[in-house]
Amino acid sequence: MNSLFHSNILKTEKIEFKVDFTTQENFIQNQTIDSESLENHNVNILNETNHFNNWYIQIDKIALKAPIQEGTSKEILDDYVGHFEESSKDLGNVCLAAHNRGYKNNYFSRLKELQEGDEITYIYQGIEKTYFVTKHEIIQNTDWSNLEPTEENTITLITCVENEPEYRRCIQGIEK
Repeated sequence: MNSLFHSNILKTEKIEFKVDFTTQENFIQNQTIDSESLENHNVNILNETNHFNNWYIQIDKIALKAPIQEGTSKEILDDYVGHFEESSKDLGNVCLAAHNRGYKNNYFSRLKELQEGDEITYIYQGIEKTYFVTKHEIIQNTDWSNLEPTEENTITLITCVENEPEYRRCIQGIEK
């Protein structure tokens, strides 16, 4: 990284960069540092950015941009939006889950604000898809029917319902 990134920077030059820390706060930090400090910086900016761009969900209406990881275990959901392993990653029904409160990252905390027609952007391996919300409902925590394969390209987002452990919030969208 050093030779690629620093080849056009003079030692005395100051540069500005943005690091997008996508956590529950969803904030951007601006920093100005000199090139020598950048060379010793512990963050691998290029690798983090490339990893994040490979698989994530973005919902502008609720200021969400979150990385996705395979699986829905607590360990995965603590740091990522989880992908239901049995569901598709590109065609058919893409099914995702995330925490909405009480954990380190609560990516789906504002999911309840979504309404029919709102946009959901899903990026997987550089391919971007846009979905429009068609369904927003509360389901039983034992109802797995929304995770079944579909003919149409669909995205399904699942999270808990506050103080109602027997229910889940289910948002579905159809690809534009």
